[in-house]
Amino acid sequence: MESPQPLTLLLIPLLAVLAPLLARGLGRWMRIPVVVFELVLGILIGPAVLGWAQPGAFVATLSEFGLAMLFFVAGTEIEFGAFRGRLGRRATAGWLISLVVGVAAGFVLAPGEAAIVIGIALCSTALGTLLPMLRDAGELRTPFGQAVAAVGAVGEFGPLIAISLFLGGRQLGVATIVLAAFAAVAALGIWLAFQLPRGAMHAFVSSTLHTSGQFAIRVVFLILCALIALSIVLDLDMLLGAFAAGIIWRLIMRDASEADREAVESKIEGVAFGFLVPVFFIYTGVTFDLQALLEQPVLFLLLPVALIGLLLVRGLPSMLAAPAGSSRRERLSIALLGATGLPIIVAVTGIGVDEGILSTTQQTVLVAAGMLSVLLFPLIGMALRGERVTARAALEDDMA
Repeated sequence: MESPQPLTLLLIPLLAVLAPLLARGLGRWMRIPVVVFELVLGILIGPAVLGWAQPGAFVATLSEFGLAMLFFVAGTEIEFGAFRGRLGRRATAGWLISLVVGVAAGFVLAPGEAAIVIGIALCSTALGTLLPMLRDAGELRTPFGQAVAAVGAVGEFGPLIAISLFLGGRQLGVATIVLAAFAAVAALGIWLAFQLPRGAMHAFVSSTLHTSGQFAIRVVFLILCALIALSIVLDLDMLLGAFAAGIIWRLIMRDASEADREAVESKIEGVAFGFLVPVFFIYTGVTFDLQALLEQPVLFLLLPVALIGLLLVRGLPSMLAAPAGSSRRERLSIALLGATGLPIIVAVTGIGVDEGILSTTQQTVLVAAGMLSVLLFPLIGMALRGERVTARAALEDDMA
């Protein structure tokens, strides 16, 4: 078994602490998402720049768990009511348009199976990355925030389905059957969630919230690992299992008291955004192949093209979900947020490289474009929207 590298183990949590400090320090002039600092700092300490941190199996495993937790949290934030009526139809229609246009663009750039990988990457939305930004800005429950959440939910769940159908190495018919089998098990889990004696369970959850038992968190990891294991057994992308696990957990806790739900959510977010998710983003920076860009400067010219591709393929169709009566600025803001993508891009291009469909150069360009989208699009989009500051954030600033 490979021994963890001590310096890498020290640097990653150090950068995880440094990233929000930098984000807060610069936030007085420009609000930049914390994930941007995590990515940039990861690149800085990685082999391409300082060489202080190196890829390794142990940290890679933690990073995979971080990605899974990111999708789990995204699943817990799904508002099923948002998919009813006009918003749900328009968000779904927008994603289907993105998928068709993305695959068509992929065939122009790289005919063959690579076109499918590129198309799926271009039609994704980083819901797990956007939700903390919307929450921090006080937008999560507004019509604007619900529209972005619906766009993000479809833009994250849709690509997972597409990955399972088209990139599993199976015939489409077989892949559909396997996916249906997974859906049946997930549906069984949802049915069980409705059948549980929630009163007794919620009482037990409440009684162990502040003890070493921590029943709620243990159940979360049981559901998460069970559905991830099922995904792996069925040779599906594990993120599909993580996303479904988040949905099931939300249903289990739907009738719990607001205080208990908030307490459990706080603990889950602490594990996710305080530990595992930063490891994923920092390690993505460490493993980013910056050397490929430096050795082939022409690739830098492709980055704006890929970034514009994300905006055209995913951003413009996302405007269909804009609330009725939205201004041009609000519609453009939704387009920019809808075009923000990174986790799915990392996942799908990694599959493409592993299966020999995509070159490492193509992967580098797409991942770099995803990084830039996380840096630029939310920053511009929220500025166009006019960020709202919650009372809590204002109080914190007054106390600082």
